[in-house]
Amino acid sequence: MKKLLTTRSITLSAAIAALYAVLTLLLAPISYGDWQCRVSEALTMLPLLMPQAIPGLFVGCVLANLLGPSAGITDIVFGSLATLIAAIGTWYFRKNKWIAAACPVISNAIIVGLVLSLSFNLPFLLTALQVGAGELLAVLIGLVLIKALGKVDLSRYMD
Repeated sequence: MKKLLTTRSITLSAAIAALYAVLTLLLAPISYGDWQCRVSEALTMLPLLMPQAIPGLFVGCVLANLLGPSAGITDIVFGSLATLIAAIGTWYFRKNKWIAAACPVISNAIIVGLVLSLSFNLPFLLTALQVGAGELLAVLIGLVLIKALGKVDLSRYMD
């Protein structure tokens, strides 16, 4: 916990939050709706390397859901919680990247799928599969990102 409250860690979390929000809003046509692929969700793989990504991803998702064409307050609250749960799960299971990578897919498919299903009166199973498919694509992009970042010495950016 102490390492997450340093100036450097807070700055890193803020940078991740900004990157998540900007990517989501820039790619808004594919970031919102029942068929969605939030490329910014690729960042949910960052907790494999750094726990500072967890608060950054949550805040970034809250901002993206507040500023974008979300499905309302339930999407803002529960969609953001889905990303928080995904980030925590990714960090918790970081020893096995495949189990860690499943966390965002499952979390978003179930939670966001349910929110969109209820908000737009869509069949839950179909909506969950659609959201899950987009999330799987984002996570695969995230795994490529993690592989590239694994070759960089990140220790100077973290405490």
